[in-house]
Amino acid sequence: MSYKTILVHVDESRRAGERIRVAARLAITEDAHLIGTAMTGISRFLFQSGALQQNDPNLEAHLGLLRQYANKSIAQFEPIVQKLGVNSYEKRVVDDEADGGISLAARYSDLVIISQNDPDEPSPSVMSDFPEYVVMNAGRPVLLIPFAGNFESVGEQILVAWDASMEATRAVTAAIPLLKKAKLVTVVVLNSGSKPGVHGEQPGADIALYLARHGVKVEVMQHRTDVDLGNALLSLTSDIDADLLVMGGYGHSRFREVLLGGVTRTILNAMTVPVLMAH
Repeated sequence: MSYKTILVHVDESRRAGERIRVAARLAITEDAHLIGTAMTGISRFLFQSGALQQNDPNLEAHLGLLRQYANKSIAQFEPIVQKLGVNSYEKRVVDDEADGGISLAARYSDLVIISQNDPDEPSPSVMSDFPEYVVMNAGRPVLLIPFAGNFESVGEQILVAWDASMEATRAVTAAIPLLKKAKLVTVVVLNSGSKPGVHGEQPGADIALYLARHGVKVEVMQHRTDVDLGNALLSLTSDIDADLLVMGGYGHSRFREVLLGGVTRTILNAMTVPVLMAH
């Protein structure tokens, strides 16, 4: 298993360059095709419904401005990936909203790379719930890059949050290409007694054995905590000097609203290292 197609969201934010660099380095490592995609913010459903087929000069001027912003955003993609030495790549500008468009495009990729929402930099083309929407709706693993910091290495020291759930299982399976290349993978089981019957006699042992069969260098940590699990994971990530957290994304979508589990929301709000999530 490997990542052969990687999608990275490109926008006008100050973090777009770092996000592209992380994606480019990963594409080189995986010998993957990298797709940089900028969204105009124009919903594809408006075109499908025929609502945008009117000859309104004000509307046309607005659409032209949105496309201008998207083209300006995508212009930074090619110089960065060329400089880093990506062999196979393409750039796209798509008429769609960022959340729905990236979620749809992600289904034709092995991995999608986006950024954590930056509360100090609201975007005209990206909704504030963009990260959680993509995690819940892409159907693919999502690598989220924090809005602060530089990440020259992603995946040398990995912390895996394991609770034997379907979401955690999907995240671990999706992360195997990264886990196999890591110097060390630490599987942490938090408060194992809170879920009797799912972990076996030695919590974490079965998933560690599964990963070991894939050639992953892995160790297991059982940890009890009285603080909320999201902050406990963030503390452990810092304690072991991890540069990537792998975990399930918990929640569901109801119409436009995304309802997240508490741990997922804490991590999305306060992450300090890249996080690979799968739902």
